[in-house]
Amino acid sequence: MSFQPSSSAKVMVQATGVRKSFGALEVLKGIDLSLSYGQVMCLLGQSGSGKSTFLRCINHLERIDYGRIRVDGELIGYKEHNGHLQEMHEHEIARQRINIGMVFQHFNLFPHMTALENVIEGPIGVKREPREEVKERAHAILRRVGLAEKVSAYPRQLSGGQQQRVAIARALAMRPKLILFDEPTSALDPELVSDVLDVMRDLAESGMTMIVVTHEIGFAREVADRVVFMAGGEVVEEGKPADVLGNPSHPQTQAFLSKVL
Repeated sequence: MSFQPSSSAKVMVQATGVRKSFGALEVLKGIDLSLSYGQVMCLLGQSGSGKSTFLRCINHLERIDYGRIRVDGELIGYKEHNGHLQEMHEHEIARQRINIGMVFQHFNLFPHMTALENVIEGPIGVKREPREEVKERAHAILRRVGLAEKVSAYPRQLSGGQQQRVAIARALAMRPKLILFDEPTSALDPELVSDVLDVMRDLAESGMTMIVVTHEIGFAREVADRVVFMAGGEVVEEGKPADVLGNPSHPQTQAFLSKVL
């Protein structure tokens, strides 16, 4: 399975001047970032730096207070009229989210459904695709993530790493343009991390556009096209992994990497 751009545009994600506050606390202070088709961006930074909030703004799980986010050229969450933004109706936002997969830190699988049922639920229930066609695709995706023998297993019968791979398969089954990963390995025991990262490497190699919030510096160095370091709700450094991770220029990046490497 490979992933191809759905339009002639080169930019998949474009964030311009994105701000977000929770009460008096401003957690995003004017984020400007872009990501091209088929690229992988890794967001690094300490807890509270705004990484996960920004990720959730991309698919409008969090409403932005100012700025614009576009995915595949489409303004997310809002319609623009005479320079003013009006929030879309929930059904319109749900339509946009179909194209943006998300994998959370905690797997959020339906406990009463098998692995296969978790994977087919979205395409059948949301996109109204034919059941047999979806099941065939789901079996192929579960094979791809190394879970062919677990199709009938319930989440409670799976390890954390296996549950996270089901969650990735569930996102893939919707055939998204973009997948967002919010610290997908942080809730896993160390010995289970590598299997999840291997699946993510495979996705990157096949051309899936991905934004990954992670503390896995080795993964970022190996897989990312661009690394972004955030601190205090701002992007303080971004660039190629060799530059940001190998020769960081900003003191906050240097201090962070000195603690995690």
